[in-house]
Parts: sequence; structure tokens; C-alpha cells
Amino acid sequence: MVYISNLFRLSMSSNNAKQTPPINWLPVIMFSVSTLILLTLVPWYGVQYGYNTSAVVAFLAITWLTGMSITGGYHRLWSHNAYEAHPILRVWYALWGATAMQNTILDWCSGHRVHHRHCDDVDLDPYSAKRGLWFSHMGWMLRKYPSGQVNFDNVKNLMSDPIVMWQYKYYTPITLGMNFGIPIILGLIFGDVIGMLLLAGVARLVVAHHITFFINSIAHKWGSQPYTDENTARDNTFFAFLTHGEGYHNYHHIFQTDYRNGIRWFHWDPTKWFIKACSWVGLTKNLKKVPDFKIQRAKIKMQFKRANAQLAKASSSEPFADNIEQLKLTLEKEYEDFKKLLNEWTELQTGKYQQTCKTLQEKWQGGSIHARFKEIEDGLRLQNQRLQQFNAQFSFT
Repeated sequence: MVYISNLFRLSMSSNNAKQTPPINWLPVIMFSVSTLILLTLVPWYGVQYGYNTSAVVAFLAITWLTGMSITGGYHRLWSHNAYEAHPILRVWYALWGATAMQNTILDWCSGHRVHHRHCDDVDLDPYSAKRGLWFSHMGWMLRKYPSGQVNFDNVKNLMSDPIVMWQYKYYTPITLGMNFGIPIILGLIFGDVIGMLLLAGVARLVVAHHITFFINSIAHKWGSQPYTDENTARDNTFFAFLTHGEGYHNYHHIFQTDYRNGIRWFHWDPTKWFIKACSWVGLTKNLKKVPDFKIQRAKIKMQFKRANAQLAKASSSEPFADNIEQLKLTLEKEYEDFKKLLNEWTELQTGKYQQTCKTLQEKWQGGSIHARFKEIEDGLRLQNQRLQQFNAQFSFT
């Protein structure tokens, strides 16, 4: 391997003469073998013998169970502390998360927290989108890149969770037991062990892997950026359907502690619905939500950023030459209104009315302060709509 790497480096220019990291053989073998079986044995067995309904149902059910354990458990619970979960649910997450074969909770969360802290940094982000679609999808796992080295300093809070540490200690037997034991048991019950292993075992594993990998790759490549453009994360409704609601990724990267990714009631986010439903029966609590004001503020800041860019571009454009100054004045007025709303919100939040906590609580209960908060939020929504209309004027340039 070193000899091949040396030959490769000699053939490259001095600018690209970085040493190629060694191959990470375990994931290379796992991905290669599972994909090969999916493309050969799975369809061959289906043609020769067929799959019974129980195998198809098991495939769908286990895909859902493992996916939900990654998005709801590994991601929103343990990586971002977006809510608290009962030990029963945490054990459930730990077992089915191990079945997804995406490493331990500690390893997964450590890498993900680094990704958020150094998003898009080609040297520090473990799966930086700026290193290419293939790299961010799964290439980052196939070699031992320095950016992928595990350091548990950023997950010390998880080390106090006995369920996390139990899974870390017994990860291999849990993973093997869940991935082989469950399909074999189901196969014995329904009379088709091989079919169950192929469909609910291997095919399910490959599909579940790529569902998660889409979040690191495609959700940083295609979609909209309504909240921030300071990183490559995108909102993509189509991929939200494939990833248990994780497709609203632009929102997630700016408000990562929110237990929701899809914040509107109609946004497809099964993970959000599952977490909320669990709260009704006492399995989850303290579900964190970002205040609507902060969400609207982020959207308006992006609208202003786009509007200024559009104005700069339109300054040299013939259709807008005559009224460019009026457009600038309109935008300046919108910005002044925006600052007034922000200042009033700050005054409400910091208690500049110089009232005691008791008086403030009474006023809140009376509805006056609460109503004003609502008015400010509504004002931001209307301003966001006006800015969208303002930016729409430039769509023909």
C-alpha cells in the first residue's frame, strides 16, 4: 500500500502531493460485500424462489426502526440534546441504532459534533461537502483521513449515560446479534431464513446506509437556503421523504438544538412526530423548540442579504437604471423597520420596563406582553413577505 501510494504521489503535481491516507478496510469490505450481495444474490433469489410477504414487511419495518433510531436517537437526542428520553426509549435507540451498523453512539455523535463545529472545512469537517459529493456521501469512511480521527473530548456528557457506555462496550455482539439473529428468528417463524437474511438483512442494511449518507451529501448539495448561506446545508423537501425528515438541513444547521427539522405542521418530519408522540406517553420530555422570532429573524437576514446583492447587480442593469435609488430607499426603510422590531424584542426579553418578576408574570398572564410578542412575530412575517416580493422584481434580470 505504501509503495502504491508513493508511485501515486510521484505522478502528481507539487500542489497535489499530499500523501494518500491508508485504506480503512473494515468499511470497504462491509460496503463492497453488502452491495455485491444486493446487486446479485438478492435479485437472483427473488427470481428463483420469490420473497414472501413477511420478508417484505420485515424489510420495511427494520428499515424504519433503524432509521428512526439514527435520526431520533443518535442525531437529535445524543448529538444535539434536543430533548430528553426515558431509559426504555434510549435502550430501544441503542439496539436499533447498532443494527444500522453506523458505529457506536459515542463515535457517531463525536464525528457529527465536529461536522457542525467545522462545517465545510476541508481539513477538519469529517465529511466536508466541499471535498466533493462522493467524499461527503461515503468516501470519507473508506480511508483513514485525519479529519475522521475520533476524539471523545466533545462527547464527555454522553459518557455519563450508562446506556451509551453499555452499547459502546458491547457494540460488536449487539450488532451481530441484531443483524443476524432477528432475520434468522423471523425466517424460522415464517419459513424462509435465506429470504429474510437477504431482504430484511442485507438489502435493508444497504438502503438504510444510503438514506443516512444522503443527509451528508445531497442535503449539502441541492436545495434552498432560506435561513443561512454560511455553510452548504440545504433544505430539500424531496429528500426529507427519504430521510425521516432530515431533509430540512439548512434549518437544522442554524438551529441544531431544535427537536424538529421540519418546523411547519405540514413539513414531512416523521422523526419530529415520533418524538412528540412519545412525549404524550412519558417517553420523552423537555422538547426544545427555537422561538419563532429567531426563525423569522434568520429568514429576514437572508432576504436582506439577497436584496443587497440584487441591488448591486441591478445598478448596472438597464431596466432598473431609472428607479435604482427608489429601490435603495425602500430597502433602507425595511431595514430600519427590522431594527425597530429587533430592539423592541430585546427590550421585552431583557425586562427594560423595570418591572419586578412578579409584575412581569402578572402582565404576561394578563396577556399584554404575550400579545406584543405575537405582534412582533407577525410583523416579521409580513416583512419577510415584502422582502420576498422585493427580490422577485429582479427575477427577470
